[in-house]
Amino acid sequence: MRQTTVAKKVESVGIGLHKGEPIKITLEPLEANSGIVFYRTDVGMSVKASPENVVNTNNATVIGDGQNYISTIEHLLSAIYSYGIDNILITLDSAEVPVMDGSGISFCMMLDEAKMRELDENKSVLIIKREVEVVDGEKFARVKPSRKPIYNFTINFTHPIIGKQDYQFEFSKKAYIEEIARARTFGFLKDVQYLRSKGLALGGSLENAIVLDDKKILNPEGLRFPKEFVKHKILDAIGDLALLGAPVVADYESYAGSHNLNHLLTKEILKDPKNYEVRDFAKVDDLAYIEVFA
Repeated sequence: MRQTTVAKKVESVGIGLHKGEPIKITLEPLEANSGIVFYRTDVGMSVKASPENVVNTNNATVIGDGQNYISTIEHLLSAIYSYGIDNILITLDSAEVPVMDGSGISFCMMLDEAKMRELDENKSVLIIKREVEVVDGEKFARVKPSRKPIYNFTINFTHPIIGKQDYQFEFSKKAYIEEIARARTFGFLKDVQYLRSKGLALGGSLENAIVLDDKKILNPEGLRFPKEFVKHKILDAIGDLALLGAPVVADYESYAGSHNLNHLLTKEILKDPKNYEVRDFAKVDDLAYIEVFA
């Protein structure tokens, strides 16, 4: 299986979650072995999506070059990863990826419009060889060897609408679009009010997030499907692990996980070469590894 990029340039405009301003986003082709590269036209910053470039994980995954940054990259990366795209240039005119509707589906639509093109280099896959875990109190995120990519996520909120939810997701592009991509980010009204007092979350609304008060969901349309809350956490995890730079074959499991735990997990995986193996797709025996992106 060959590396891929998008076949043509596509553009869109959306609101930034934190500043509430319109942001132009452009997806463009890149040559083989380039990876996922972000470029900010307003400051001339170019930065590759990789664990070493993560500079913040509070409420979102943020990458930067030491002087400037790009925030809220996880939903876009989740879609790019799930479409099996290895090389792409993402151009923005601001410091954050637009939130769109709070899920990954708008980015899937952009990728459908851009279509995919194969390149002349083979794709690689990152195979987890032994269990790796990071822990924060009762919270954890870990990966274990598996013959296929599987995501197991559990959340546990005291809120009466959320409560304890768990979901097991066997990864494939088709299943991602059907089960995960439309799951929206969620937040609590009291937290939104606090963030706005700090000049953040100015673009947050019922159009791009599930918002809850102490007892109920404020969105008049309700949820898109059962377990939308935990499914969005899986969407986030896929995007965060995409920073590893190759399709990951592992059994991922998390309890009350976060962007920070996911980031610590990627660093822990890469810390020891015995934890993983990067293998040419042409040398992967199990064809199921290839079929997940069909």
